[in-house]
Amino acid sequence: MKLSVIGGGGVRSVFLAKSIAGRSESLGINEVVFSDTDARKLEIYGGLAKGAAARLAPGLKFVLTTDKTEAVKDADYVITTIRQGGDMLRVADERAALDLGLLGQETTGAAGFGFAMRSLPALVGYCELALKYAKPEVKIFNFTNPAGLMTQSLACLGYSNAFGVCDAPSGMLRQFADYLGADVKDLRAECYGLNHLSFFADITLNGQSVMRKLMEDDEAYKHTDLRFFDKSKVLELGEIPNEYLYYYFSPEKAVRNILTSGKTRGETIAEINRCMTEELSLPQIKGDYDKSLEVFEKWHGRRENAYMATETGVKRDKPWHFDLYSPDDGGYAGVALKYMDIVRGGGTGEMILCVRNGGGLDFLENDDTVEITCDVSSKGAVPHKIHVGEGYQKQIITLMKQYERLASEALINKSVSAAVEALSINPFVGNRRDARTLVDRFLQISKDYTYDWK
Repeated sequence: MKLSVIGGGGVRSVFLAKSIAGRSESLGINEVVFSDTDARKLEIYGGLAKGAAARLAPGLKFVLTTDKTEAVKDADYVITTIRQGGDMLRVADERAALDLGLLGQETTGAAGFGFAMRSLPALVGYCELALKYAKPEVKIFNFTNPAGLMTQSLACLGYSNAFGVCDAPSGMLRQFADYLGADVKDLRAECYGLNHLSFFADITLNGQSVMRKLMEDDEAYKHTDLRFFDKSKVLELGEIPNEYLYYYFSPEKAVRNILTSGKTRGETIAEINRCMTEELSLPQIKGDYDKSLEVFEKWHGRRENAYMATETGVKRDKPWHFDLYSPDDGGYAGVALKYMDIVRGGGTGEMILCVRNGGGLDFLENDDTVEITCDVSSKGAVPHKIHVGEGYQKQIITLMKQYERLASEALINKSVSAAVEALSINPFVGNRRDARTLVDRFLQISKDYTYDWK
């Protein structure tokens, strides 16, 4: 089996390689290709990934290439994790929104649309290459943000073999398992909503619900990403929100915190990535794999420990470490690998994916893309049918799905008017004047990646 990673020069590539190499034998993966259009980043971060695979699975064929066709040729599975325009255009997107006093978060916030303008053409190009050169039954797992909007757009364009995947829900479940002293395999969850706008309707441990325990236990708000929420708000919802709901609950606070700190999330990441890349490029580091891992752990640890800290004013309580040889928790690649494992085993398993709604949420259209718990088998992914009451959850999901539909239409048709309409109903923008200003700024920022908008 051949697995291809598009965007293999990303700073998180070593995580992907660790997960893939560690499970390559059991999954029947004998060839892995990491591809990137940035040759320098591919050499550095793809090199770290290749080194990890060499240590964990010496017999695994591991190829680095800047050739897009070579990357997808005869692939059984393709993972896309790309950042068109790099870190600095993310910064520009966020600043364009912040200059208007708006939240520029790159997935749910206004900046997500700017990112999508660059992402969708690139993703469509890779989907077309996969259709032409990969295996006929190839599956594409898209990690590229904004994952929900990208999956919605790919579905509208007819790419039924593409799934949206995000490790946020599974990451939160791992935190809960750790807090409860349990194995995450013994947890199951009923999750529903949209990407970065989802809720856990129930979480069970060995068949017994632990929702009330988690929602009511003060310690859970110290040691998991419930730390971003007021306990009273969670209890009012009666469900556990994805950490990104912080932005929906407290957008003004997030903007104030960013302005007070003087740095956006994108600027923090850009600085960390620049420093890490420079140090990894030093001759005395570049030739020593163990020293390279130490440098990577140092800088990426700063990134992880600062997760959402600027916007929320709250930091995670556990220092981040990376051990190449420790048991792998799945993490970044775990979602895609779990799908492969289920299909290879011939049975059925549960996963949280971004897929066609198909009646899972009865208040949305069947063709809408949702993030939801699914039954996965070799026949595909079937969303669970989850009842949602007439409360906040239903209201905000309905509003954001309306935004995603219009945004998808704008991206596909390259329509300025549709883009303005979409952003005007996004709760982080909310008016046509700012929406029009943002669309104009995003087009200018992405002028080297966006063409023929009208």
